[in-house]
Amino acid sequence: MAIVFKQETFRNDFSYRNSLENIRRFPFPFDRDEYMYSVNMEPHVHGRAGTVYESLIDVDEHYVAEMHDRALVLKEDPLRYQALPHMMSAQWDTLELLMEEQAAGYPDHFTLIRNGDQWRWINRPLGIDDSFTFGDASTLPYEPFEYITRQAQGDFCIVDQRDSNLWMDAGMVTTQADWSLDFDIGMNFMEWHGPVPLAHQIGVFDRALKFLLNLQQGKPTRRFNWTMTINPRLDTSPENYHKWGPDRTTVTPENVGEKVHLRVELQSLWRLPRSNAILFVIRCYLMNMEELVTVPKWARRFPRVLKTLPPELIDYKGLTRFRETTIDWLSKYDDGAPTSPGIYPD
Repeated sequence: MAIVFKQETFRNDFSYRNSLENIRRFPFPFDRDEYMYSVNMEPHVHGRAGTVYESLIDVDEHYVAEMHDRALVLKEDPLRYQALPHMMSAQWDTLELLMEEQAAGYPDHFTLIRNGDQWRWINRPLGIDDSFTFGDASTLPYEPFEYITRQAQGDFCIVDQRDSNLWMDAGMVTTQADWSLDFDIGMNFMEWHGPVPLAHQIGVFDRALKFLLNLQQGKPTRRFNWTMTINPRLDTSPENYHKWGPDRTTVTPENVGEKVHLRVELQSLWRLPRSNAILFVIRCYLMNMEELVTVPKWARRFPRVLKTLPPELIDYKGLTRFRETTIDWLSKYDDGAPTSPGIYPD
């Protein structure tokens, strides 16, 4: 089915909104009334129709607007894309994977035609129709990884596996939740996760690394991460903290519903066939509180989650200034009734 793409912004006037249909397919990350870090990995397989799991690489109504915002970020700061020289095989792996998944999941919008190493890629929403030689970067306008991730929602990191560790050696990162590709490039798994509180002490990252080192080709896995953002701003990078950091001081009881957003990352990890690297896809979804409370189960559950967060997580996720105001606003939607298990609306 063809998607109706929205014209909207993630900066300045912040015209981003979710349609009623998109609210229902939002990946609400809480399957119970409390939250704590865990490895929370599950197989990344096709899920029920009408959810973000229907296709393994999700495309939604915000696609065109997000790609426009990515182009603006890259124009302002080209270092949001980086790839170390030894990652070229992994770049082609990623291009193939994303083209195949987008064409398979959304044939009305994307077409991949292959004749040996002569490929043609048609991206109708962005008006792209390119023919190129697979394996020859000179036949594309950008490096293969940059070319395809300028056409895919979410952030993308390629991690190389060596010395019983994973190393962040390539990335397209323009929608991150306060971390820097330019800082993390070349770091190993434990180094780039160093700032995360509590999880190290309870062994979450030790278990996650062991799991990922054994990730098999053809068996991708996924997990959730989440935080909260003021205004529907995709680019909350440390490089631009001066733009988005002060937003946290602007929340009032009157504007909570519109300004405060739940920011969810659906993270998927894929073993790549030629390079044996791992592609880490970080797909960001945004929904403000007015949209969230249209689903009664989520309206009950989310304030309960916020009330039970450990102090370390409140501080790490940057919620301190507006958490209580948000809980107070949401409280009128929590009637005390029990919530059903799982993440889906009732």
